[in-house]
Amino acid sequence: MRAVVQRVKEAFVSVEGNVIGQIEKGLVVFLGVAEGDTMDDVEYIAKKIIGLRVFEDEEGKMNKSLQEVEGELLIISQFTLLGDVRKGFRPSFVQAAKPDEAKKLYEALIQICKGKVKKVEKGQFQAHMLINVLNDGPVTILIDSKKQF
Repeated sequence: MRAVVQRVKEAFVSVEGNVIGQIEKGLVVFLGVAEGDTMDDVEYIAKKIIGLRVFEDEEGKMNKSLQEVEGELLIISQFTLLGDVRKGFRPSFVQAAKPDEAKKLYEALIQICKGKVKKVEKGQFQAHMLINVLNDGPVTILIDSKKQF
């Protein structure tokens, strides 16, 4: 399971011109579910996202977590994070989980986060979405549950 996490001032996701998820200060998470991922991967990613110390403390150091700043969370499913371009220019997505399994684990991550973060919004699984992100910093962190990077 892979996540690209961005610290944001605000963000929203829309489908067919309708805003379906919107947050203010917090994190946007783009999530790719890989073939073979399990609830262990979901729990690892959730723990990392929630505990990630990327918000500034009183001294201006990145030392506070999402919970400590009462930040919000927007989670977007993005299978293209599993795209492999090592053998050419067209990405191969064979490492991505099948849609039914990916959706189950994506929804599980959302539920875990809802129990720990004051506001959790989401995108629409398998939809063409437009995501507007006002990245703060910029701060972008990569997380891989298999620790491949």
